[in-house]
Amino acid sequence: MLKTVRYSLLTTGLLLSGYTLASPAGDLPLMPWPAQVERPAQGALAIDNRLTIRVAGDDLGPAVGRWRERIARQTGWVLMPQASEVTSPTIDIAIARSVAAIPRPDSDESYRLTVSASGVKLTANTRFGALRGMETLLQLIQNGPENTAIPYVSITDAPRFPWRGLLLDSVRHFMPLEDIKRQLDGMAAAKLNVFHWHLTDDQGWRFASNRYPKLQQLASDGQFYTQAQMKEVVRYAAERGIRVVPEIDMPGHASAIAVAYPELMSAPGPYEMERHWGVLKPVLDPTKEATYAFADAIVGELAAIFPDAYLHIGGDEVDDSQWKNNPAIQRFMQQNALADSHALQAYFNRRLERILEKYHRQMVGWDEIYHPDLPKSILIQSWQGQDALGEVAKNGYKGILSTGFYLDQPQYAAYHYRNDIVPQGLNGVDTLSDADSAQSWSFSMPRLKGSPVEGSFTLVKGEDGWRGFIDFKGKSRRAVQNIEWLSDDQMTFSVDTWMGETRPLLTVSNDSISGYFLIGNTRYPASGKRLEAVPTGTPPVVPDAEQQKNLLGGEAALWAENIVAPVLDIRLWPRAFAVAERLWSAQDVQDTDNMYQRLQAVDGWSTVSVGLQQHTQQLQQFARLANGGSTLALQILAQAVEPAHYYTRQHLKFQAGNYHQFEPLNRFADALPAESMTVHSLNRWAERLVSDAEDTESADALRHVFTRWQSNTPDALALAGANYQLAAIKPVVAQVDKLAALGLRLTDLVARQGTLDDKEYASIQAQLDEAAKTQDEVVIAAVYPLETLLRATRIE
Repeated sequence: MLKTVRYSLLTTGLLLSGYTLASPAGDLPLMPWPAQVERPAQGALAIDNRLTIRVAGDDLGPAVGRWRERIARQTGWVLMPQASEVTSPTIDIAIARSVAAIPRPDSDESYRLTVSASGVKLTANTRFGALRGMETLLQLIQNGPENTAIPYVSITDAPRFPWRGLLLDSVRHFMPLEDIKRQLDGMAAAKLNVFHWHLTDDQGWRFASNRYPKLQQLASDGQFYTQAQMKEVVRYAAERGIRVVPEIDMPGHASAIAVAYPELMSAPGPYEMERHWGVLKPVLDPTKEATYAFADAIVGELAAIFPDAYLHIGGDEVDDSQWKNNPAIQRFMQQNALADSHALQAYFNRRLERILEKYHRQMVGWDEIYHPDLPKSILIQSWQGQDALGEVAKNGYKGILSTGFYLDQPQYAAYHYRNDIVPQGLNGVDTLSDADSAQSWSFSMPRLKGSPVEGSFTLVKGEDGWRGFIDFKGKSRRAVQNIEWLSDDQMTFSVDTWMGETRPLLTVSNDSISGYFLIGNTRYPASGKRLEAVPTGTPPVVPDAEQQKNLLGGEAALWAENIVAPVLDIRLWPRAFAVAERLWSAQDVQDTDNMYQRLQAVDGWSTVSVGLQQHTQQLQQFARLANGGSTLALQILAQAVEPAHYYTRQHLKFQAGNYHQFEPLNRFADALPAESMTVHSLNRWAERLVSDAEDTESADALRHVFTRWQSNTPDALALAGANYQLAAIKPVVAQVDKLAALGLRLTDLVARQGTLDDKEYASIQAQLDEAAKTQDEVVIAAVYPLETLLRATRIE
């Protein structure tokens, strides 16, 4: 029987033979992780600039040229010219059958890749499997101590889900064609296969219509895609095995339609271009035949450009106030026995579905289109979460998940990585026995915009230790993890919510609680009280094994309220690889430490081989902010700082009256990735030092970073004083300097197993609490590894 092992090609270059690597255990620089990886022999295939590629069984057009260019970039070589007929190729690709070049929802993407002393053999049933297999091979090419080589390996691979998408919003801020093509290159590298193109919304119409030209003339500010450009995107995507599903939002999110054709709306207007974000009132009139003539013409134009079987009609966030205030619409509802606005929207969607059927297209829409009157051929995309998706699947409808994959929100990659498509049950965590002791608490967490988040949580002390669950108002019960009593009166636990990774830290006092909920890296104050009984909750909606077949996959979403093209790659990559792995790889690929190791490798690979610009864009933004000075000080400062997570940045802009299209995205926060990998490492080193005070390697690593931050302070302050766009981060620079000094002290204290008295402990905690506050839309995330060190100094 073959053993499961871990090894690190990335760090040691050692190649073990005779083992099958279980999915979660692999350390090859591959992402997404393949279904099966075997190491049949020790060694690696050395390659040089004479490398050749042969493809048999289908015509892949310019793909071979693209792959050779990427290998040249990865190696730094100038490849020798390849003959038109290659007899003994380095990389031999055999495709079993030729299929149409346009990918389909059921395209076969499986492949088998073997690397041995005789060369590389890639076999696939179709061109699409060959495309996926080549991305795996390109990730395997490594420049080692002695040569460039590919490790001997045998890989058998196929995706877990057929629908693995990325939504890109080109409306809130326009995205030039070259930027879109670059994201398609990234999608192909991550084995994502559906480009969901959000083309219309309240703030603009980006689709050039021949039938209704006033849409782009009056409602686009001159920023739209011609039909030729959209066809070019379809062609470019298809060459990379990617489907393109366009979205035209109806009947809500229709302010742009209202500007161009107000006669189609449910209220007379007047209308003007909408510049603010949010859920807005303009909505199409479902009672007018002219509305359906409009929809028919637009769908017809879309069908002629986009060949995919699916067309997205939006359907979300319909403000029904115009419907309710229109007497003619209310009469229509009464005459047609439409009980409420949801029924009226379902009527609209039934009419729209027949139009789609006329053009041989299937409907995709957000949660709100779900209605039993619609045929089961429709596809529901869920932003409301696994419960809504579970209900869809249980009732025989197909669904895909986007909740938890919103990449426009700064979140940790681990949060997206844990977000599984299949709804999970409670596994008896809320079933209490006579031996259990339970305590329940209500809570309220005010937000910067909208109503407070409310609910209750219950902690249960049983024979096996602590367990617990949480009930958010209006949502199903969730199990909580990592319950810990930091002291007799202070508790913490963690739970993944629609807001992000959520970690309450609460203090108990006289049957009340106070403290905060940590949403990602951002603190939200919370309070509550002890409950006399354990609340009844709503169990999660979990489809059975057969119903789970209705779950087709998911989509990462990149909404563009806070994104412009110059920072697009910073927001998307490399986190999208973590989402891609969740959609492609086996469900048991869950080791987050292993994921971060591979994510770091693929981050560098994607910039060199694929041409993604997450690092280039950051340096460009830092160069602008440095205003002619060196960017090094900003690069070092960025190691300690992250953009505020969840919707914190949007809500702060809303409070300041800047929640609109012309708010400049030119802050330090806009140049930062969602997660500081330096802070990620600090957390790991701090935890190791706390568990083993003699871990000198971790202690030295901590000291090195803190010393570097201290040395950086004068240069960072000088830059902050030289550009008004950096002025607001002066307090951040000063606090990072103080935290660095504190980090050095705490590191030494933990290393010699020292302790602090209660007064000094409280003083340091107060400093950390002050430093943790959001400033100019950023958070000093370095606070949290320092808290880990601080807690190790508490006198028990």
